[in-house]
Amino acid sequence: MNNIFLKNIIRFIALMLVQVLVFNNMNLGGYMNPYLYILFILLLPVRINGSLLLILSFATGLTIDFFGNTPGLHSTACVTIAFLRPGTIKLLFRNHEFGTGEEPAPFSIGFRGFLRYSIVLVFVHQVVLFYLEVLSTNHFFYTLSKVFLSTLFSVAIMVITLLLFGKRKK
Repeated sequence: MNNIFLKNIIRFIALMLVQVLVFNNMNLGGYMNPYLYILFILLLPVRINGSLLLILSFATGLTIDFFGNTPGLHSTACVTIAFLRPGTIKLLFRNHEFGTGEEPAPFSIGFRGFLRYSIVLVFVHQVVLFYLEVLSTNHFFYTLSKVFLSTLFSVAIMVITLLLFGKRKK
């Protein structure tokens, strides 16, 4: 239990630092904003208490909001995906039995399974984040293109990160 707790604390700190120091300063062509910090929420254990999941997600979003000067945008998007995460896992992996402390990582649920899971939740995160940011439908298709491109770019960076630093199944 302590191992899972310590691993998630280290993951939280590392992802927050990388997001704040590197990815918050990137804006590729005005369309793509990479959000690697979402990986912390995606990789929390499957059988985590629902209240704890919401609290950790809120704290994650609040940290990014604090450093990015975006009052409440990331917190709202993170709590939204935390709320949808258990249902998404049940829907996508109904035939998979998760052990205590098991994470929905590519090496446990498969690469294609992780891609489906992460694309769905990152897409929801981006929709909530970008549409709350503009709070208008005047630029609907511009914002939608930002959502799609940022989702693809964020998921690609997450997969690369997991391939480089993830724990492989023996």
